[in-house]
Amino acid sequence: MLVSLFSLLLLLLSLRVARSEDVPPAVRTFTYTDSATEESLECEKCPPGTYLRARCTATQKSLCAPCPSGSFTELWNYISRCLRCSACGYYQEVKTACTAERDCQCQCKQGYYYQSHNDMCSGHKECPSGQEVLTKGTPDEDTVCRNVPTRPTPTTSALQNCTQHKSCVASGLKQVLKGSAWHDSVCANCQDLKSKDGGDYLKEILPAFFVHHNIPGRRLRRFAHRLPTKESKKQAVSGLTTSELHSLINTWVASATASQIRKLPAILKNAGVNSDDRLLSKLERLDSNLKQIPQCAIDIQGDVIVI
Repeated sequence: MLVSLFSLLLLLLSLRVARSEDVPPAVRTFTYTDSATEESLECEKCPPGTYLRARCTATQKSLCAPCPSGSFTELWNYISRCLRCSACGYYQEVKTACTAERDCQCQCKQGYYYQSHNDMCSGHKECPSGQEVLTKGTPDEDTVCRNVPTRPTPTTSALQNCTQHKSCVASGLKQVLKGSAWHDSVCANCQDLKSKDGGDYLKEILPAFFVHHNIPGRRLRRFAHRLPTKESKKQAVSGLTTSELHSLINTWVASATASQIRKLPAILKNAGVNSDDRLLSKLERLDSNLKQIPQCAIDIQGDVIVI
């Protein structure tokens, strides 16, 4: 066992010597004037992974020491201390750890890619409706989208992906909001009309609102951070992708009260989202329609009772 360890040590030493010999002498030395003798000396530099603890003298070679943990030197040098290992930036993670001879290498976290023109990581884009992922995003490249290929058939229609708005009347319900290009009609029964307001009905179209208006990830993140949630959840928002943000917002909407929902247009405005007026318009229309809907009436054994 001792023989094997000794052989391995000799091999490592021979590789280090061979590597040193491959470096030109001009790179491995530096000129230094001894302050005591005023003699010009040619001192040896320290190899990568070490630093110069003491300069050479007329009788002694340069004294090198290994870099402490958390520091490094990549080149032959005569600096008095090693360089501190770098820390990865925002939305980055360690790809290879720092060693005595090399600084750490960073890469963008999952869901982000590196933009060289602004030296930062940005979130992978989400392919919009009508497109699909051609190439999935990597730490170095953004997601590439392409139009969903169409496969015409004799029955193909320009409206094949559209769905007719549901009929509230046909279902015995009251229409409180007419359907639009991005959301279905909103209906209510007589019992709900007595206990719910516009904020309750606005909840039904909110998931479609955030998807349809394709709010940029930065502003969507700013909006999610302003939602009245626990502080620990707010801190976690910074690292979420667009799809994860949509999921977080939808979860919040599902448990929010009507009064909290009514505050969303103002929160959107404070977050710099340009679609805040559209959401406010929907809320105002709901409130107006609810006031105009006639009271429900049911017939019980010939007697009309107004609810």
